[in-house]
Amino acid sequence: MKAKPTAERREFIGSAAAGLLILKPQTVFGSAANSTVEVGLIGCGGRGNWIAPFFVEFAGARVVALADVVQEHLDTTRAKLTNGAGRVYYGPDAYRELARSSLDAVIIETPPYFHPEHAMAAVDAGKHVFLAKPVAVDVPGCKTILAAGAKAKQKNLSFLVDFQTRAQPVFQEAANRVHRGDIGKPVMGQVYYYAGRPSPDKSKPGMDPGQGRVFNFYMDRVLGGDIIVEQNIHVIDVANWFLQSHPEKASGTGGRTDWSGTPYNAGDAYDHFVITYWYPGGVHVSFTSHQLTRHYSDLCVRCFGIGGAVDSHYGGLVRITGPNAWMGAEKDDTFRSGAINNAKAFIESIRNGNRLNNTETAVESNLTAILGRMSAYGQRLVTWDEMMGSREQLHADLKLRW
Repeated sequence: MKAKPTAERREFIGSAAAGLLILKPQTVFGSAANSTVEVGLIGCGGRGNWIAPFFVEFAGARVVALADVVQEHLDTTRAKLTNGAGRVYYGPDAYRELARSSLDAVIIETPPYFHPEHAMAAVDAGKHVFLAKPVAVDVPGCKTILAAGAKAKQKNLSFLVDFQTRAQPVFQEAANRVHRGDIGKPVMGQVYYYAGRPSPDKSKPGMDPGQGRVFNFYMDRVLGGDIIVEQNIHVIDVANWFLQSHPEKASGTGGRTDWSGTPYNAGDAYDHFVITYWYPGGVHVSFTSHQLTRHYSDLCVRCFGIGGAVDSHYGGLVRITGPNAWMGAEKDDTFRSGAINNAKAFIESIRNGNRLNNTETAVESNLTAILGRMSAYGQRLVTWDEMMGSREQLHADLKLRW
């Protein structure tokens, strides 16, 4: 039997069954339908340089402007993406200058700490937004993103958060089968994200301390939101998707291993979490994550019912076991193909006027990760309502020199 979303859930999520709301077509913003869409990239680090070419190669867009707080990034990316012809904006107000310039859409690939400010500036400037996950590092930031997404709808703009799993057909089919009852009513779940350290310390001798933090934001509690928010959100999002809800409460713990004397000592984020989430209807989910060793890595979401189980792995096996057994894929190219699918869908939405907006489900998953982080930091039970009432804002205080 398919579990029905609660009234509270329906109010929070709206009408997006798979986390994507398609708005009614109106006048196409900027470029005419089927013409070249001009985009700007805010954040020219590794992720920005990896994903921006997809908009050119697979969606036919053109990168015309770049913004960053690292001049070296701007120089390298300008040569790579625009053949030296793109406009460049450098410094603390670069994102705002780019958003106000002549282009159709903005790709935001900066550290998550900056996402609410950067996304709102782009929407205020009347630009479509393609935003990296997570959308924010704290509850007030998530609420700012909700407001930006709502404003984008009012302005007939697309606002797409890049969750690769939801863009993959095999995961979409797995979710549909779970929702129609192929495993019975979900009873419990197993969710984990196991990986090694993202990279050694990227800072350089003599580098401005604030800039060093930006270079290592993956392991910075404030700039990245800790690993449960910055990275583990991938599997947390799929758990919410399969269960069609968010947790009512969480209890957890976690910690940080002593990395002194190693190249991986940058930052102050935890490197392991152990959380129990309680979902509506008595569904219990165990969540664990670590970034300790590269000798075992896997991203997994399993949900169990009395009629079977869904067993899904980011970049790997996707299947349902039991009487309604289904083999979706032995291996799925989630990371790259999902990003390409999102880039193509985003640009197409600008061309055809069928706007995309998944702000609410993206924020819901972000808040689920924050709920787990709060419970682990306090090593206590935290309810969804308590978390939503939090006014704590993380402050980086970078004091960058320009």
